[in-house]
Amino acid sequence: MNITINEDLRKYIDPLTENERAMLERSLLAEGCRDALVLWGEILIDGHNRYEICQKHQIPFNTVQNRSFETIEQVMLWMIDNQLSRRSVTDFQRGMLALRKKELLATGSQPRPVIESETAPQEPAITPAITGKTSRKEVAQIAGVSSHTIGQIEKIQKTATPALINAVRAGTISIGAAAAVASLSDNEQLAAVAGGRKELQQAAKQVRDAKAPAKLPKIEGEREEGGPVIAGDDTATPYAEVAALKAKIVTLTAENQALKEQVSMLTVALEETRRAA
Repeated sequence: MNITINEDLRKYIDPLTENERAMLERSLLAEGCRDALVLWGEILIDGHNRYEICQKHQIPFNTVQNRSFETIEQVMLWMIDNQLSRRSVTDFQRGMLALRKKELLATGSQPRPVIESETAPQEPAITPAITGKTSRKEVAQIAGVSSHTIGQIEKIQKTATPALINAVRAGTISIGAAAAVASLSDNEQLAAVAGGRKELQQAAKQVRDAKAPAKLPKIEGEREEGGPVIAGDDTATPYAEVAALKAKIVTLTAENQALKEQVSMLTVALEETRRAA
């Protein structure tokens, strides 16, 4: 029997963690491969991890054919729906799968209803719940997460390094924290990942703090920040300009204090010189 592994399809199957792989391996060794592997011709479309472990330990397995597809894109859509139906898939994995489905449908790929046959298991027909023009909210509903989370996953998908993506998959860092770290350069991301969970959390905190509005010291007599701006009030100034002026006042105050200290020191030195003379 010839079984082919298509690498373009394999990317839809996230690698197992060490614990997950160990559990699956123990189960296959103890009980054998109870579920048949699904093939499309010679191409494996379901059961990649089981196939790899069975090959390693010479464990017998069965296969079934699913001949309902005409293109590789239709197979991809089927694999995505198959993964989304599993409860063990994490929020991050669900978000990535939903976004991949949107990309596939945007290219014009259309799923084809499954045709039952004697050699193929009965499968539910693939119903495209999203299209290439689907909104973020609708994609989030398909993934079973919030729109905000989908936005964060989109950012990770576009700017995160493979190392950071693997850290999210492994649960080393949350989706929100990873989205923050993804705004750093590749080298900074790699350094954070190498430092482990604590370093990743610190990197995310630094990014968030840098984006937070700066808190400037309150100057005596100033209007309460955030108070209402009255139309026609000559003191009404855009926030950016006010912030710049406040910063300038703080700098000038510090310089003024430094000059006073220098003058004081020079006065003392001059007095000592006079006494010595």
